Amino acid sequence: MNRFEGKNVLITGASAGIGQATAVRFIAEGATVFGLGRNAEGLKETEGMVADPSRFRSHHVDMADDASIVTAVRAAAEDLGGRIDVVCNIAGVTLATPIDDLDIDRVRTINQVNFVGPLRLISEALPHIPAGGSSAIVNVASNAATQAVPTMAAYAGSKAALVSASLTLAVELAPKRIRVVPISPSGVQTKMMWEIWEQVKDYEGDWYSRMIHLWGQQESGQAHELAAFIAFAASEEAKYWNASELRIDGGARASF
Repeated sequence: MNRFEGKNVLITGASAGIGQATAVRFIAEGATVFGLGRNAEGLKETEGMVADPSRFRSHHVDMADDASIVTAVRAAAEDLGGRIDVVCNIAGVTLATPIDDLDIDRVRTINQVNFVGPLRLISEALPHIPAGGSSAIVNVASNAATQAVPTMAAYAGSKAALVSASLTLAVELAPKRIRVVPISPSGVQTKMMWEIWEQVKDYEGDWYSRMIHLWGQQESGQAHELAAFIAFAASEEAKYWNASELRIDGGARASF
């Protein structure tokens, strides 16, 4: 399948987890990927995983730093000949913010990385995104946006904001025929997922079990499976999918 032959894709979080798997997927389908990440070793690892390393370019970015985002997008636009067909905001951070011991600096960091940063990146990339119906912005949020995860209020709030903003941006960009799609995963087996688990596992109540696959933790999603959904969302096959959140959780929500 070469759904993205000749397409340029900008991906954040490309140094690990879902972002890394998504870079591999897009290149396997013919795209050229400009991967952004904060871990240089992880980006190098991604380069070694892709089908054609010549079609993977990378750049360091700190999504908590506005200037870093601006520099990274400018580098992407220059490297990709001024055209970015697909933007995938996948980078994220999860830190506990229990309300009875609130660390406001953590709240600010989470909000910057998970919400403000993606908005800034989209704004900078927009002049380079072709209008006309073949371009897409995919924002990876979380089921935490609409599902209680105790002690993770700032994380949940930042992801809820990203979902809400995605719907609004879809309306704003409708005249340009640029789609905006939010995807909310849960229970995906990545380093971030285990970090969330470590932070909520001792909280009273079986909250973690509400985030995993109906068939059990061992059947929870893999990063490459989420990458497949992201690639579909950005493809021509999904042209009618716009401004609508897709929750991917292996049926966990149905068990509430």
